[in-house]
Amino acid sequence: MIKFDAVNKRFPGGTTAVHDLTLDMPDGEVTVLVGSSGCGKTTTLRMINRMVDPTSGTITLGGKDVLRQDAAELRRGIGYVIQQSGLFPHRTVLDNIATVPLLLGWGRKKSRARAAELLERVGLTADSGKRYPHQLSGGQQQRVGVARALAADPPVLLMDEPFGAVDPVVRTQLQDELLRLQKDLHKTIVFVTHDIDEAVRLGDRIAVFRTGGHMVQCAEPAELLASPADEFVAGFLGAERELKLLSLVTLDGVPQQRATTVRADEPAPLPGTGPHLVISAAGEP
Repeated sequence: MIKFDAVNKRFPGGTTAVHDLTLDMPDGEVTVLVGSSGCGKTTTLRMINRMVDPTSGTITLGGKDVLRQDAAELRRGIGYVIQQSGLFPHRTVLDNIATVPLLLGWGRKKSRARAAELLERVGLTADSGKRYPHQLSGGQQQRVGVARALAADPPVLLMDEPFGAVDPVVRTQLQDELLRLQKDLHKTIVFVTHDIDEAVRLGDRIAVFRTGGHMVQCAEPAELLASPADEFVAGFLGAERELKLLSLVTLDGVPQQRATTVRADEPAPLPGTGPHLVISAAGEP
């Protein structure tokens, strides 16, 4: 469990990036931080691995205060994926993935064996391990970035807009890959994005931020879409939030209502809150 308790971050000059944040990020789940640029979501993520330290408040990881831990040691136990993959251009793909295991003293043979295993897990061929980052496509580089973050099998994975620099088709493929990996690995993932569709697709919980580092609402996707906390959240979710909500449920979980016939000048009966499946007298949609 990652816990933020009354956390603030103010930068020199008085800019408040995060304001009084209290938030729990449960073990084994994907918590998505979403909001427009400058709302504090990336700063929030970077405080977990101490790339940024909070001005006040407490952040605990597994019950331990992150500020009481050595920063380098803390980071070796946390996977980190960024938008541009951040690969070392002068090292092969296999050696890029083996970086953290080598730092942890695994030895070259064990580290490279782990890297080769992860290449397959993220959907890359064994031959790609011999290549250099510039010889790969953007989507392939992002897969390598994910593999490198997973190399030492960290319990926590931080992902800062990792799919933001690729085209929509590749982005969907990478989202599918992450969902598949998470189904197998059950990592505690903190995922930053400005794309609400991506947040709804990937998140077990979504925390919505607005300018000034204020978290406005944190909820499961279905709850967020059905009951936005205020007009800001509703506006951020967009006019099609009911359609997004429909994408999260199967028809057997949707309340049914029989269709009725009314005259053109009569009001139509409303089905109540949330989506309903309207059926004919014969029970057909």
